[in-house]
Amino acid sequence: MINWRKCSPNDISVIAALAQKIWRVHYPPIIGTEQVEYMLNKMYSSDALANQFQEGQVFYLILEDELPVGFVAVSLKEVHHLFLHKFYIDDSMQGKGVGARVFQFILDAYPQITTVRLTVNRQNYRSINFYFKLGFRIDQVADFDIGDGYVMNDFVMVYCRP
Repeated sequence: MINWRKCSPNDISVIAALAQKIWRVHYPPIIGTEQVEYMLNKMYSSDALANQFQEGQVFYLILEDELPVGFVAVSLKEVHHLFLHKFYIDDSMQGKGVGARVFQFILDAYPQITTVRLTVNRQNYRSINFYFKLGFRIDQVADFDIGDGYVMNDFVMVYCRP
């Protein structure tokens, strides 16, 4: 049974452990091991996650039979616009409809939103295709300097609620 629950800062260690596991499987073929480790340290340390909570990101754990198998983080940019900062599901759960269910959870939790935006690496074909299936479209191409010579080469994708 797939479910989700809102996180508190007490869940930071669970989120960090999930990120370590998921990123080290999914991202090395896309951005390389060095950049994966850099980004994990930059974005998923306890301090970094605590800052993200303080900045207003709302985290949710994705649960299968009460065991954490992924997480999402969102923030309202305006009353009707949501930004999906993070959407990560363990590889063992992918291809089973979990991601689509979680996206529906998000839409149900924020009925006032009309658009959802996110960024995704331009070489992350599996995720891009997943977002296309959900109804997202590519809005723009963007490169983000994240320091130490690393750049995120992303698509900004948008979903418009019908």
